[in-house]
Amino acid sequence: MSRRALARALPLVLALCAYAVVPPTAARAEEIPRAPGHRLVSPYDGAPATPRPVPGPPLPQNPHLATNGRSGMHADAAGSGTHPYSGPLGVRPSVTSEKIAPIGGECATATFDSAGRLLTVCGTFSGFLLKLLDPRTLGTLAEYRLPQRSSTVEAITRLDFSKIFKDTSGGAYFYLDDQDRVVLADSRQHVLRIAHARAADGSWRFAVEDDWDLTAHVPHDCISWTNLFPSGTCDPVTSVMPDWNGRIWWVTRLGRVGTVDPATGTVRSVRLDGEEIQNSFSVAEDGVFVVSDHALYGFLGDAGGTPRVQWRQRYDRGTGSKPGSVNQGSGTTPDLFGQGDDYVAITDNADDRMNVLVFRRGTDVPAKRRLVCKVPVFGSGASTTDNSLISWGNSLVVENNYGYENLTSLVFGRSVVGGATRIDVRADGSGCDTVWQSDVRSPSTVPKLSTANGLVYFYEKPPHPLGIDAWYVTAVDFRTGERRWSRLTGTGLRYDNNWAPITIGPDGTLYAGVFNGIVAVRDEDEEAAGSLREARPGTARS
Repeated sequence: MSRRALARALPLVLALCAYAVVPPTAARAEEIPRAPGHRLVSPYDGAPATPRPVPGPPLPQNPHLATNGRSGMHADAAGSGTHPYSGPLGVRPSVTSEKIAPIGGECATATFDSAGRLLTVCGTFSGFLLKLLDPRTLGTLAEYRLPQRSSTVEAITRLDFSKIFKDTSGGAYFYLDDQDRVVLADSRQHVLRIAHARAADGSWRFAVEDDWDLTAHVPHDCISWTNLFPSGTCDPVTSVMPDWNGRIWWVTRLGRVGTVDPATGTVRSVRLDGEEIQNSFSVAEDGVFVVSDHALYGFLGDAGGTPRVQWRQRYDRGTGSKPGSVNQGSGTTPDLFGQGDDYVAITDNADDRMNVLVFRRGTDVPAKRRLVCKVPVFGSGASTTDNSLISWGNSLVVENNYGYENLTSLVFGRSVVGGATRIDVRADGSGCDTVWQSDVRSPSTVPKLSTANGLVYFYEKPPHPLGIDAWYVTAVDFRTGERRWSRLTGTGLRYDNNWAPITIGPDGTLYAGVFNGIVAVRDEDEEAAGSLREARPGTARS
């Protein structure tokens, strides 16, 4: 077969295979296979941690989101990356997993309904799957198929699979609302609100309650199997979030910012000309905060729902994207933190060393006073991140993703230079200080802090001289930056985290999305873990 004929035939073969990727709904989970070498690496290092809750006032609760810690990729409206539940302490931690598809199937955002059931969106070649999982067994309770993304079709037809790994649209960012409903934007530029309920026979079902069409506001001439050579523009919707008034805000890759009024279906939008948005955004009572690849914005909606820029702050976007960045510009969802409506933080994309930037976010702040601090992090010529910061109180934690681009980046025992740093804003707001630096090598995860036990959780891959690709959940002390323990989750490409977050569930289980599905880590000896928790009574959000 000639190369040209193969190129023509391959898309059809892959497309047919793709539709066989997703198995029918099953009650039992199938474990993700481990690659050879798992017996040659340490399954556990360190020792169980003693819980030390991190004091601080509770974060504001967006009235239209599920309770803080349960609602989305970044855990809450502020994008804090914190959970009020105590994650595993490292007491003989066990690992379970669910394989979603023969190839792919990564489950990124994980949320939890009011009964603790897990809702997640998993990516396959035939489209994203919204899944309701049993939080203990990871077995599938219900499944809803979302449309295939244009980037998948483009990757297959152009034989360029980097398209998939640099696409944050199609439902990867979604949120759970205050009535346990999933709200997401699919690849057709529609915003869906989807409920789940149990039928009389005991089975679970998803049902679309609302469907808002954005195509009048968003160019949608996208690649599909019936439109392989579009002549127009395709602008995928990146993320959705509700503001304090209940309006659903959305952003697109090509710089559109809009709202949907759930009561009337009215859609309003504006365009940030020449700018791109590849991250999610954060919301507080004082506004909506969006970062593009050029600037950080504070928005408010006017009386009719049209987004209005309150202030704009440019930052150093560098001269190009780095290995470890989805695009040129900041890779962080804005973090809203401090006492009240004090600060918003992002990272920049400066050429030599990336900086953590903290700004005052009030609308009445003079431009010359908006910047609180600019702190360079990690090594010269080797620093970038494409994951949100962790924020708690006046503290920020940032990790280094430099060197990770896709699943092939770290095979054969390779790793990234790594690193994580904690930075604190001074009490008087006069600047920031570096508190600690860690050598943890977390290539691509969204790390999380358990405020109930004081541990920061990363998904780590150390280098290995024998070429074994071993992946670990690693717990680091929030106060000191010291490692406490690491637990092997699996070996091989299937366990690559590939930009998915760590999430801590209400029962203390830690979940991490991986290329082939999702893994769960929990303390096996619950009685011993409970004794450790009781040794340090109190909660982080009292």
